[in-house]
Amino acid sequence: MDRRSVIKHAGLAGVLAASAAPAVQAQQAIRWRLASSFPKSLDTIYGGAEVFAKAVKAMSGGKFEISVHAGGELMPPFGVVDGVQNTTVEMAHTVPYYYYGKNPAFALGSAIPFGLNARQMNAWTQHGNGRKLLNEFYANYNMISFAGGNTGVQMGGWFRKEVKTVEDFKGLKMRLGGGLVGEVMQKLGAVPQSIPGGEIYQALEKGTIDSAEWVGPYDDQKLGFNKVAPYYYYPGWWEGGPEVSFYINRKAFDGLPAEYKAIVEAAAAMANSDMLAKYDALNPVALLQLVAAKTKVLPFSQQVLDASYKASMEVFAQNDSKSPEWKKIYADLRKFQRDQVSWFRYAEKSFDSFMSTQKL
Repeated sequence: MDRRSVIKHAGLAGVLAASAAPAVQAQQAIRWRLASSFPKSLDTIYGGAEVFAKAVKAMSGGKFEISVHAGGELMPPFGVVDGVQNTTVEMAHTVPYYYYGKNPAFALGSAIPFGLNARQMNAWTQHGNGRKLLNEFYANYNMISFAGGNTGVQMGGWFRKEVKTVEDFKGLKMRLGGGLVGEVMQKLGAVPQSIPGGEIYQALEKGTIDSAEWVGPYDDQKLGFNKVAPYYYYPGWWEGGPEVSFYINRKAFDGLPAEYKAIVEAAAAMANSDMLAKYDALNPVALLQLVAAKTKVLPFSQQVLDASYKASMEVFAQNDSKSPEWKKIYADLRKFQRDQVSWFRYAEKSFDSFMSTQKL
């Protein structure tokens, strides 16, 4: 690009910025509070809310500020949806499947066993019916949602003993992220436990639980799970691409000026992209360090995966009869997934499979 072209484009950018600035500067100052479900120590998943808040402040010229509060600071980590619904706070940053107990359909906003991977989740919510259907459902709770991050495919968790067959799950007390996978694991004989991220290590160390899953190598190493459980299994078949969501009180969002609504949407998209990229950058190094520290990284057996898939399908069929919201959204998700799987098994799978065998 020549010098005149650079000047021309720089000048156009300046004109656009100048023309947009008065509209933002003319808006009143707004202060919101965001309640997170995560501890500050997890700079990746908690950090997604900080990325969002900083972007909102920058794009509004400092007029729109959102304070971010860690899990437990304003309300319990799993109480943030109630906080948004009841207008205690304007918004939350959390994982939808935590609220499976309110309605099974919540899980579909994040991840279900043998569900979408991260790219497919983004495709369904952005260019399929996903976001539309989810927000129709969330309207029952006075909320609107935006994607607020994704971890990518997660690991299957940390175990004190090896898990070779389905029988090894019987009586196993396992911390799991949501009620849906808990129901599946119950069918396999496990005893699911719901524990916030910041409290998992203590429970595993004390023997209150026998196993725990969180996210992946970077977060898990930071939380120290390898110090109290030597076996690290993969894949986390219940979380192929879990979306972390921003929930915003509907009345609060509707009350924003159009410019601020656009800023919220843009900042959420930035946070969503940033989280996945950060995990993809940090997980490989952490995994190597865990292996060097004598962590035994093992795959779930085909028998375990087959039994888990069968149990998952049984739970999904039960949810179809329990929740009309689940049935409607789930049917659309699975229809979308069929085409995605058909496509991904060609280019993506063959390329990744080849590259995994090469010495770079």
